[in-house]
Amino acid sequence: MSQSLLKNMSFGKVAVLMGGRSAERSISLMSGEAVLKALLAQGIDAHAFDPAEKDLLKLKSENFNYCFIALHGRYGEDGTIQGVLEILDIPYTGSGVMASSIAMNKIMTKNIWQAMGLPTPSWLEVSSVYETRDAFARLGNPMIVKPALEGSSIGITKVTTIEQCETAFNLAAMQDSKIICEQFISGDEVTCTVLDFASNLKNGDLNLVNKVITARALPIIKIVAPSGKYDYKNKYFTNDTKYIIPCGLPDHEEKHIQSLVIKAFSAINARGWGRVDVMIDGATRKPYLLEINTAPGMTGHSLSPMSALHYGLKFEELCLQILSTASLDYKNIYNLKIEI
Repeated sequence: MSQSLLKNMSFGKVAVLMGGRSAERSISLMSGEAVLKALLAQGIDAHAFDPAEKDLLKLKSENFNYCFIALHGRYGEDGTIQGVLEILDIPYTGSGVMASSIAMNKIMTKNIWQAMGLPTPSWLEVSSVYETRDAFARLGNPMIVKPALEGSSIGITKVTTIEQCETAFNLAAMQDSKIICEQFISGDEVTCTVLDFASNLKNGDLNLVNKVITARALPIIKIVAPSGKYDYKNKYFTNDTKYIIPCGLPDHEEKHIQSLVIKAFSAINARGWGRVDVMIDGATRKPYLLEINTAPGMTGHSLSPMSALHYGLKFEELCLQILSTASLDYKNIYNLKIEI
């Protein structure tokens, strides 16, 4: 759909959900403020709404028509807020309850990907330091230890000696009771955003019923972090990480990864938009799916806005595009087309 058409649509009163109670609250506030500013600049009646500070029932009593979810982590990406909005009958951006819940749980996501024949690094769920040491012996050196239900690289450790297993497990356990040990893939780290486009809406018509939605894989970004450490600090609070776009991969390799990302996105029934992180084995050039983000960051360091800009969408246009596909339920709503 053209941006000029989107700008003529009436979204009514829009709540930008930000903040929340997860470990990613500070990043969510940054994302939310950026989205709020972008929507206001385009004449949208948008308002900040922090679920940690306001009763969610006020979304109904204050007559909000749509919600733009800029919440990250638990209670924002895990299906919780999506379930509340379904009950309140308020359309929202991003994936539905089930897909959000699955994507937030790395173990569930990897189980589904593996069942569908999609490549993901070998892993083991652990519940003790002893099991973490055993996983290190089985998965090999190096190994990644991380919480199964957190994002933004919170609580993650790259383990290179068995002595590090205890510290790594304890750090992850501070965030979550479910811990995952994962085979480390050495090579290129890339990420790919998926964005839905409604292609046949008419002027002023926000009803998605019987509309055609095209899921497009946006240009891939290659991430080069200091010392190969793309952690919380290097994601959001330094300018030392390099984001390479165009990614420099051979054309056939980029297209293969984009196709794989679309399949990974569709496998969990994700919708609206999202971002899939991938590692490419340096020796074999085989890509491995790491995880999927159903409410990606929208800060000055965030990857989806970078990819969208290279695709041809400015930040304000990206926010409007995401808002245009807000829905309560995609079931029987659209014919899905895939485009790379």
